[in-house]
Formats: sequence, C-alpha cells, structure tokens
Amino acid sequence: MKITIQKAKLNCQINNAAHRTLDITAEQLVVRRGQAFLLTLEMSQPFTKGNPLSITVVTGSHPSETRGTRSVFGNPCPMWSSDVRAVWTYEIHSSSVLQRGSVTLAVTPAADAPVGKYFMSGNTGGGKDVSLGSLVVLFNPWCSEDWIYLADEQERQEYVMNEHGVIYTGASHYIQSMNWDYGQFEENMVDICLKLLDINPKHKRDAADDVSARCNPIYVSRVVSAMINCNGDRGVLLGRWDGDYSDGFRPSHWTGSADILSRWYQSDCHPVIYGQCWVFAAVMCTVLRFFGIPCRVVTNFDSAHDTDKSLTIDTFYGDDGVLPKGAKDSIWNFHVWVEAWMKRPDLKKDGSYDGWQVLDPTPQEISHHESGDVFCCGPAPVAAILQGHVNMKYDIPFVFSEVNADCVTWLVSADGSKKKIQCDTRRVGEQISTKSVGSNARNNITHLYKNSEGSFKERAAYKQAVNRMNSEEEVCEPDMGKGGQPEVKMMFQEERKPQSGQDILLALNLHSEDCVDRTLSIHVNIQAMRYTGIPAKTIQTYPQDKKLQRGKVYGKYMLDCDSLKVSAVAKDKQSPEHIYMAEMDIVLQDPPISISVLGQARQYREMTVEVVFENPVNETLRNCYLTISGSGLLRNSIEQRFQEVLPGSRVQTRITLTPYKSGLRTLLADFDCSAFKDIKGSCTIDVKPYTGYFF
Repeated sequence: MKITIQKAKLNCQINNAAHRTLDITAEQLVVRRGQAFLLTLEMSQPFTKGNPLSITVVTGSHPSETRGTRSVFGNPCPMWSSDVRAVWTYEIHSSSVLQRGSVTLAVTPAADAPVGKYFMSGNTGGGKDVSLGSLVVLFNPWCSEDWIYLADEQERQEYVMNEHGVIYTGASHYIQSMNWDYGQFEENMVDICLKLLDINPKHKRDAADDVSARCNPIYVSRVVSAMINCNGDRGVLLGRWDGDYSDGFRPSHWTGSADILSRWYQSDCHPVIYGQCWVFAAVMCTVLRFFGIPCRVVTNFDSAHDTDKSLTIDTFYGDDGVLPKGAKDSIWNFHVWVEAWMKRPDLKKDGSYDGWQVLDPTPQEISHHESGDVFCCGPAPVAAILQGHVNMKYDIPFVFSEVNADCVTWLVSADGSKKKIQCDTRRVGEQISTKSVGSNARNNITHLYKNSEGSFKERAAYKQAVNRMNSEEEVCEPDMGKGGQPEVKMMFQEERKPQSGQDILLALNLHSEDCVDRTLSIHVNIQAMRYTGIPAKTIQTYPQDKKLQRGKVYGKYMLDCDSLKVSAVAKDKQSPEHIYMAEMDIVLQDPPISISVLGQARQYREMTVEVVFENPVNETLRNCYLTISGSGLLRNSIEQRFQEVLPGSRVQTRITLTPYKSGLRTLLADFDCSAFKDIKGSCTIDVKPYTGYFF
C-alpha cells in the first residue's frame, strides 16, 4: 500500500522560540533563513529513510527555481541545473518515530532565500502534492552565510530584538532624548510588513522579479526606504513641515511605530498624516527589525541639505541679520535617518564597504537609478562616506554633504549685492548620535562618518569628494584677519538654561583680536525656526545688544516651531567691508511629566500607573490631552482629556493596564495643551513573566 501524508504539524511554538520570533506570534510559523525548523508529518503507515518524500516550497505568484522562489528537495534528491538558486534541504530528525509513521524533518531554508510568505507541499511518490501549510521566512543575523550576519550577540539583541529605543533631537548643544516604541514584534506586523512589500511599485511592474530580488537586503532596504514615505507610491507616511497639521496628527504626537503602521494597514494603505524625519526613520527601523535586518536610528546635528550636490551650503543673511525664507540650501538643527547592517559585494568583493549603511526614508531628494527614480536614499556605506568615495551606490553625495559639507555665509545688501562674510568647514555634521548597545546612553559615532574636523584626513576626504563629483566649487578656506585669526570674535552666551514659559537671558560677547579701536554697528535678530533651518517668523530685531523679552514675546510662535535662532551682524563703521557675525540656536526645554508604577507588574495581571504633570506657567492650560501607549503593555493607546489646568496646579491621574508581554517594557506619555505641544514622558517597567498563578 502506498504511503500517504495524513497530517502536518508546523510546531510553531518550538520553532518560533528557536528562531527568536515567538514574540511575534505562536499561531503562525515564522522562521529565519539558513536555520533549520522542525516539520512533523504523520504518515498512513510506517516510514523508512529510503521511502520517497519530497517537499516543495513556493513564494510569490510566479514561482521559479531559477529565480529562487521555488525549491523542490528531499528523496530522491533532484538533479538541479547550474542556474537554480536558493536551494532548501531537509534531514530526518532524531525525534522521528518511523515505525509509527511519525516523520520529523529538520528543514533548512536557503541562506539566500527571498524573504516573505511561503507555501509548503509534500509528495510521497507520484500523485498530487499534499498541502503542508504556510510559513514566513525572514533574514537571519545569526547565520554567517546571510548578508546581514552580525557577529556580536549583544548587538543582535539591540539592533534586531529590542522593541524600544531612544531618538535624539534638539540641537548640537541642546541634545534631547525621546523614547520610542518600535514594536516590531506586535502580532499584526507580519501582515503589515508583507503588505508593504507587495504593494510597492516595483512589485506591480514585475512581480516575479520583485519577489526574487527579496533575497537581497540591499534591494529590500531600498524598497522599504521608498515605501515609508508616500511620495510616488502608496507608502505609510505623508510628510509636512509648514506647521499646519489641523487635518491630521502633528509629527511630534507619535510615540511609537505600531500605531502608525496599523493605521496605514487598516485604512487600505492610505498614508498616515503627518510625519517628519524622526518619525520616518523610526517606522523604517521597525520594519527592518521585523524582517531581521540589524538597524539603528541615527541623528545628525547641524545636518546640511545640499540641493545642488555642490558639497557646499550657501546661507544668506540680510543687513539686519535676518535669515530669509525660501533659501535652496539649508542646515537642519538635526536630521534623523537609519543605519542598516549588511554586506555590499555589489560595490567591492573585499568587504571594504560592508557594515553600516545609511538609509533615509524622509522624502527630500529623488534617488536616480536604472530601475527608476524614487524618493528614497541609500543604502550608502558609512565607510565610503568617511573616505569621500561619493561615486559609489547609493546617494552618497547627498549623505556626505549632510555630515561634512562646507558652509559659506553671505550678507545680502539692500541693493541685492552679496558679500561672503564667513566660511566654516566645521559647522556641518556634529554630535552624530545613536542609542548605545544595552543601555539608553547616547553613543557619539561622528568618527565613523568623518575624521576630526580640520584634520589632514578630514580635509583630504572632502577634497576627494569634490574631485569625484567633478565639482567646480572651490574648497572652502575660513576668512581670517592678520595672523590667521578673525579680527573680531562675537559669541552669544547663555546666562541660564532656557525653559519653556520662562525668560531667556543671553549676552553677546565681543572681543578684538588686535589693538585697533573699532566702532561697530550691531543688529541682533530673533527668529522662530523650524528644525529644518527654515524661519517661520521674525520675532524681533534690535539695533544693539539687548536681552530677549519674556515668554509672551516668543511663546505664541513656538507652538509650531522647534527653536529660536538669535543672530547678530556687526559692521565696522570705519571699515564697512569688515563684517562679523554670530548666531545661536536655542531649544526650549519642556516641563517634565512623571510616571510611577504602583505595585508590581506581572504579565496578564492588572496593574496601575500614576501620571503627574504640573503647570509651570502663569496661564491656564486648556484643551489638555494625555495619551498613554506602550507595546507589550497596551494593545491600544489610552487617551484622557482635561478641560483646563490652572497656573501652579497639577494633573494627576491613575491608569489601569494589563501587560501582555514580559520583560523590560517602556510606557510612554504624551501631553498636549494650549501652551505646550506634545510633551513627552516615559517609564521603564519590568514585567514579571506569567507563572500560572499570582501571589
């Protein structure tokens, strides 16, 4: 009698635990390529190792062995042609009970198999294949044959497994940290992330080629970069920077990626409104970590936006020190992107460009490529950026400018004439930061992008970049007076740390570097700025040194802005050609929110947290909203509304929740009101695992 397959068992609990995907689901088989999983088949009669048994796996709508999207393997061993890709294998596992017809196979997906959803079938020799179920295959940073292999276990835990992170914002001398909930292991992430791949424009143009290319993390990361923004496709987020968010959510509202991705998926892939750079980057980090690609969110302070690929940023000021709107180039207070870890054999076989790659999903500039023009950026090897190798793939000139462009400052007179007053080779690309491995400490990784500012190696890399771009731009040399130093030094100095709702006190210090007496005409200007370096409003202009006024002067402008720019232009009355300038970006510190846990936190057990916010300003806060979220703690965010909070009084509320995942979890709070927008607070909660009973 012929042996037939009666039943298949996918062993989801055991396999997902072994493949580190159990946090995603125990109901669906999710495995990592290059690593075996156990498949148990119940046969109609006893089975021997010599009996025929072949397994077929397919992915996509046009499965093909030559494309790596179909594999047939087993006994008898197929005779594969030389052009067959992504060959799977199996061995009969020692746990099999063959005399009872129970056959357990250790099935190993190819280490270069395309990621995505597969369907399995089996055949015991002749007749129709029997369906064995489906599985999802991910990249495997634990497999040395995988292009995204990462050797260090602590780094794998941080850059693949950690569902929580820290994103840095503010300014280079006002670095602020913001907790973010990536939530890549929330159960609906399987459907969401696979959907994101399936609706990308490349899939619609050529589905067979797109699915086949998913074996390559370079390709997948590039697709994800394009799909996080909705420019030119049905991507996740719509960006907006003009301050008007009345028909959606302010970018600063978000505290995690899962809510954004779920809204996109549940709305039939209509974009979520709105996002800005840190939101785009954080959502991309979630998707890449889900697929198994090690990645981290990186912030570059004083980040240049070079629109003409000249590797030089031109900034223009009026006679009064006012920064005009509409300049093509700009320097952002900060810009946030993603680094992903992968090999780059497409650039050089010796591994010179392997390792961290910059990927930027914020839709700034179009990336030109033979497969089409899309709003994505990267992957750009950090090693190439360091060396000024800007002629490599992908988009390296743009990223190089972000971290190491030279900055030229011009003064535009009333008659339209321009005078170069400053050339700065050090301003752009400061305090490049990411979260440390295993802690929330900030890790300064500027040295990975460029050598010490002004050093021979740094200037050599810049000159090489200019040469490789065939740029006609002159290499910037700082304008100096006699002896190689500016004749007059001007610098703003804080007299105390700036806080929202409180006075800001600054002093403008001037110092002559020589023995010449000078009479200076000084204009001090204050502008409300967006973090992208674009002025929103000129608040005040002073013809002399003067302290900034109380919060009532700037407060109404800061609801939709991120910082204040204070600039001063000084002209030597005796020598009008001598012009000096100083500027300073001021980021106001938000008042704190405190979150405390009342009692012990245990999985599947109800617990209580207390949130407290005190009104620090001398005005009543109205339209107050408190939003609480946290993956593993709350499946949906909780929102509470408070009509008003009087001056000096406090909001104090208790919230009940039931954690559904154990381990260290982060609870996030967002407080929004008439005077402050999206004040953040967070608390780390150690959730004890479920034991079947409670004390």
